[in-house]
Parts: sequence; C-alpha cells; structure tokens
Amino acid sequence: MAGFVRIGAWLMAGLVALALLALLVGWMWMRASLPLLDGPLVLPGLQGEAQVERDADGTVTISAGSESDAMRVLGFVHAQERYFEMDLMRRSAAGELAALVGAPALPVDRRVRVHRMRARVEHLYAQASAHERELLEAYAEGANSGLDALRARPWAYGLLRTRPEPWRPEDALLVGYAMFFDLQDSDNRREWSLLQARRHLGADALELLTRDGSHWDAPLQGTERELLDVARVVDLLGPVHALHAAGEARLADDEDPPVKGSNNFAVAGTLTRDGRALVADDMHLGLRAPNIWFRAQLRYPAADAPGGQVDVGGVTLPGLPGVVVGSTGHVAWGFTNSYGDYHDFVRVHWVDREAGRYRVPGGEDGVTRHREELAVLGGAPEVLEVVETRWGPVLHDDLDDTSLALAWTAHRAGSLDLGLLRMTRAADLDAALDIANRAGVPVQNAVIGDRSGRIGWTLMGRLPRRVGDCDPLQALDPVMDGCDWDGWLEPDEVPRILDPGSARLWTANSRVVDGVDLPRVGDGGYDLGARQRQIRDALLARDVFEEADLLAIQLDHRAVFLETWWQLLRELIAEAGPGHLGLQALEPATRHWEGEARAYAVAYPLVRAFRAEVIRLVLDTILAPVREAEGEDFLPPRVPQAEAFVWPLASIRPEAWVPSGHASWLEAFDAAALKVAEEAGGSGAVGTRSWGERNTARIRHPLAGALPAPLARRLSMPAQPLPGDSHLPRAQGPSFGASQRMVVAPGHEEHGVLHMPGGQSGHPLSPFWGSGHEEWVQGRASPFLPGEPKHRLVLSPAANL
Repeated sequence: MAGFVRIGAWLMAGLVALALLALLVGWMWMRASLPLLDGPLVLPGLQGEAQVERDADGTVTISAGSESDAMRVLGFVHAQERYFEMDLMRRSAAGELAALVGAPALPVDRRVRVHRMRARVEHLYAQASAHERELLEAYAEGANSGLDALRARPWAYGLLRTRPEPWRPEDALLVGYAMFFDLQDSDNRREWSLLQARRHLGADALELLTRDGSHWDAPLQGTERELLDVARVVDLLGPVHALHAAGEARLADDEDPPVKGSNNFAVAGTLTRDGRALVADDMHLGLRAPNIWFRAQLRYPAADAPGGQVDVGGVTLPGLPGVVVGSTGHVAWGFTNSYGDYHDFVRVHWVDREAGRYRVPGGEDGVTRHREELAVLGGAPEVLEVVETRWGPVLHDDLDDTSLALAWTAHRAGSLDLGLLRMTRAADLDAALDIANRAGVPVQNAVIGDRSGRIGWTLMGRLPRRVGDCDPLQALDPVMDGCDWDGWLEPDEVPRILDPGSARLWTANSRVVDGVDLPRVGDGGYDLGARQRQIRDALLARDVFEEADLLAIQLDHRAVFLETWWQLLRELIAEAGPGHLGLQALEPATRHWEGEARAYAVAYPLVRAFRAEVIRLVLDTILAPVREAEGEDFLPPRVPQAEAFVWPLASIRPEAWVPSGHASWLEAFDAAALKVAEEAGGSGAVGTRSWGERNTARIRHPLAGALPAPLARRLSMPAQPLPGDSHLPRAQGPSFGASQRMVVAPGHEEHGVLHMPGGQSGHPLSPFWGSGHEEWVQGRASPFLPGEPKHRLVLSPAANL
C-alpha cells in the first residue's frame, strides 16, 4: 500500500511540475513578443538616425530626419505594439476576417466583401501621388521590420495558431476604409428600412419618421425646429384605428442605440485670459483593450512647415501613418462624425437580367461580375459573386423587377487619401480649413483653432454632388428622372464657419447646418440634438475658459434631457390609481430625481427606460402595417428624431391617437411602466439596482470572449461602474464611449489634456497595458504632451554600422 501512495505522490508531483513548466514556457513565449524599448537597432531603409522615446505611460515620441523616416519609425512602433489590431483593421475592411479566426466571421466577410475594398485600394494605391506612395511604402517597410524584430510572433497569433502576413503599402488604405465602415452605414440599412416603410405608409407618416430635427436642436447654422403641435402630429399620423394592432412585437432592444461620433467644441482667444484658442475633442467609438488609438508625438524637419519643423502630437491609428487628431503648436483640430447622407440606392432597370444588361441614360450598359473567394481558417473557401453596375454593387432586388445598386462615397476615387497629413503644415486657421476641405476621409465635423486665437468649423472630407430634383431618401433613378451623382462638391461649396460671433463652436453628431447647406450635407441619421444643445448651453454659461473648464463639459453627465420625462412620469404616478401596477411599482424609486446619470443613480435608469418604452409603443403602432406586410424581412428604421413627435403625443395625450392595443393613454403608460419594472427585476426589486450596475465597463481584448474566465479577465480592463449615457456629453456605455478626451490650445500644449481608455500597449505583459485607463475612468486630467522619457530606442540606417 505504501508503494502505491509513493507512486501516486510522484505522479502528482510530476503533473504539478509539468503544469508549472507549461506555465513557464507560456510566460517565456509571451514575453518574447514584447516590443523593444531600449538600446540601439538597425532599421532597414532608414535614411538617418531616429529615436523612439517612451514616457511612464508608454506615450511615444519619434524624432526623425524626414517625414518618410518618421513614418517608417511609426510603422515600426505600431507593429511592435499593435500588429494584431492592425491586422484586424485591414481584414475587417477587406472582408478577410474568416481567414484569421475561422467560419464564425463569414457573415461579416460576406457583408463587407461585396464592396471589394481590397481591389479598390490596390487601384487607389496605383493612382496615388509619388509622395503618398513613398510614405505608404516607408510605413509598410517599417511595420514589417517591427514585426521581424520581435523575438516571437505577436502573442494573439499563437493563440489562434496562425502566423501574421506581411504588411503591404495599400493595407494602410484598408485601415482608412475600416473607419468608413465603422462610421457610416455601409449597407445603407436606414434607407432600405425607410423604403420598406414607404411601401406601406402614407407620405404624412413618413414625414414624421424622417423629420430632420427637433426642439432639442442646437445647430451652428440656423435654429432649432419648433416643437410640433400635437394636432399636427395627429393629422400626419391619421386615426390610430386605421393602423394595425401592434400586438406583442417589439422593435430594437434600444430605440436610441449609441451613435458613433463624438463631441468637439472650441472657444476663441477672446474668451481666454491670455488669448489662446481652446479645442476640445472626444471621439465616441467602440471601446476595447488596447484602445483603438495610440498616443504619439512626431518631430521631423519639413521645408513647407511653419519654421521648417513639424512637431505634432495627439493620437495615431495603428495601421495608418500620421496623427489623426492633435495639435502642431500652430493649429489644433478634432473630429465628430457628421452623419450626412453619403449613400444612395440607385434603381437598376434590367434589359436582360441573365446577361446582365441594364438601362442607363441614353442607352444600355453591362454589369461586371466578380468572383470573390472568402478564405476560411481550417475550412474550405467560399465563393461570393458580386454584381457591379456603374453606380455600385447590387444589394437588393425590389418588388417591381428592378434592383437597387449602392452608390457610396467610399467606392469613389478621391474618397480616401493622405491629405490629413497636410495638417502638420498648416500655419493658421485658413490653411487648415483649406486642407480639411480637400482631404479624403470619412466626412467629419472638423473644429479647428490656431495659435492666434481664431476658431473655425467645416466638413473634412469630400461630399457627393447630386444632380436632379430628387429625394435622397428614395432610390435615385437616373433613367426615369435624371437623379444621379456627378463627382464631388468643390471646396468652396462646402459649408464653413469662421470666427463665429459668439466666439464658440460645438458639434455632437446632430444637425449642424440649415438652409441651402442642409441638402448638400444631407441627413444620414444624425443624432437627436440633446447632447449638442447641452454642450452649447454649457459654453454659453461662461465668459472665460481654461482647459479644465472644457474637460468639465466633456465629463458632464447631468440628465437635462430627461428632466421633462421624469416630471411626466411623476404626474402619471399621481394620476394613476392602485390598479395601475406598473406606475405604482415605479413610484418609490422615482420620488427623488438625481438629475444625473451617476453610477449610483436609481431613478435615472427607470426614467430612461420608461421613455424608451413609450417611444416603442408609438413606433410599434406606426410601423405595424410595415411589419405585418414585410414579415421576416422587416427592418425597423432608426428614428433618431422620434422625440419630435412622441413627446407632444405623450405630454398632451390626444384621445384621437392612443397606442394600439390600449384603451387609454394611461393604460398604455402603465404597460410601459410595467415593462420597465419587469426588466428591473420585478416590483419588489425596483429601485435596488443602480445605473452603474447596468453601465459597467466591459472593455476587453477582441480575443477575450473566446478564453476561459481567468484569462479573459487578464485581457480586460476592470469592470467599473461608469457615469454618463448616450444623450449626455459624457456619452459612455459598457463598451462604447469616448475613445479619447483631448483639450488643447495650439502653442500652449504644455497646459493640454489627453487621456484614453484601454491603455497604450496591446501586450498584456507590457508595463503600458492599461496605462492611463484609470485617469480616463475617473476623468482626471493627464498631460497632452509626453512626460519625461523612461525608455529610449536609437534606430540607425544599415550603412552607419
């Protein structure tokens, strides 16, 4: 017996030793893929010596002898820190994710591959200027050198049991197009859903669903829309009994999904103590670990830059050369997504569908058929046929034997280039605005300030020129009515605002312009104006500003927008009798109104959810005929301006228009409240759960979801309760929010603020994994400029050694 015990002990000890050995091997393998931080290194292709310095948070400062060398070194650093994330970006835009992660990514690849971005960027690269190709090639060669200099392939590829493919010069353009996919509606789902609605609803109801603003608007140009009169709403909707019963069907889980966009705003030097303009920017995107952005300062000589030197800092996008948002000492700039209309369906009239002939103005044309092969890791490739017309790929067949092709700016030559890099050469506001109007990027609201104290706004990127008197929310028909696209608007046709009389500027993904400029920009589903208005009002409430004041506006989580909904809910509770179980269930928890989306707020999430349920009741009723007719193909339209007509109905409660399935408005409100109470855990649990319990950070590495919980936690930021919400300046949710916050005055960068979530490094063993994240969570000001160098890497050309 003793012998068996000894054998068992030896076996157990051996298993423990093997486990420890496996852990040691895994730890050594992980460490082998850490970036190089110190020492000398030869970088092939470099023309002169360069340096890479890192401060305590891993913020990088690159000093080089030329722009080309700076981009080569930036590519080297990006690849060392973030090659896997760069790879995901290029693959997401090319529809090549399944080749890396397997069949689960095929639905995404099918949807994206129809745009054939790989072929488009190859053509775009071939047509680029010699200078742009030089920079793209330098960046790609630097990235491949950075990958080769790692002692082991990046750790994520080891988990996937694959090897990284080399970086190509045109891959940077794919990363640029990845932002088009992220910021714009690449499937044109909004217009498709409205086309469905148009088949079954009258023009009046559609007028409400496509309303271009509300009483919450705060545009830079023009004024807010007047509050709709309830009689006008009822007149447009018609009698409610003419609509089908809404039944139990529900629309999307949230009538206000997060808008990918941002806040940016600025004050002129006349409102600061020393005459400096202040620019604030916080770009709202999906949050992950590591963060989408990478902090860097680039320094290199350039004869056409002010003073012959570029010194630009801010955030870069791994995979793309240059600084995306930042300051040069002469100008500072920040972006929000414009949500203009940059997509149209074009009706295709077939002559001979089998042969692929279709009508065009004055004749016929033939489609081009492309055979796209979708590679799949561990499986057989899939073949996708893409049918393209002169307007774009065919996405849908319509009911009248025609089809719908997609015209999207991203498909057109000139939609993307490296023009943003020219911002480093801008000496003042006028030069920066000219660069913005000529650059190829997903169209953005650009707010810019210069060192003289001036501020301005314009749209950065290229806008399509539409011809014909057409409704862009209907399919264009070049054959029948001459509606089409004809190139780009000229820079002097793009709206601008310089030196505003208020000395203030603000945008937040809502309507910015009016009059003749609004049709030029269009409505691509821009956001309700509540967040933009709250920012405007905060700016107008002060006459003197410094950096901390603009940061405070970025962190503002006051729930101004929901104040009236709380008041309405309390009025309804007072009116309701004991038989109204839903409203009575909400009574105790909503007595005290916090007035903020604080992490510990309990009334806020209930009022928020109540508003959402009321909007669903109204939209369910309006859209019931569309849902019934379209069946499984029904696509609920996003109606960001629903507040414009739902609030008048909810506040006045006209007897002529009670939501379907309910005998009275009070009964409908009680049903909405009961739904809120049930989702809060039942009547006994209402008020026991705070906003922070729902709004808890879920910021993880892309591979975390496929790993056991202990490893997933190691690849995630802490699960901390977060304040803020989508209609408030501090717009943040569990995995969505400010991907950076910046406040800076050009020429006074030493006083600036810049922080971001998710950390600087993509390696969980790096000292910079998660660096700066806690400052972002707490909203603490951290310096815009890099701190004292803690690491220095000296890069030399091969010829010097």
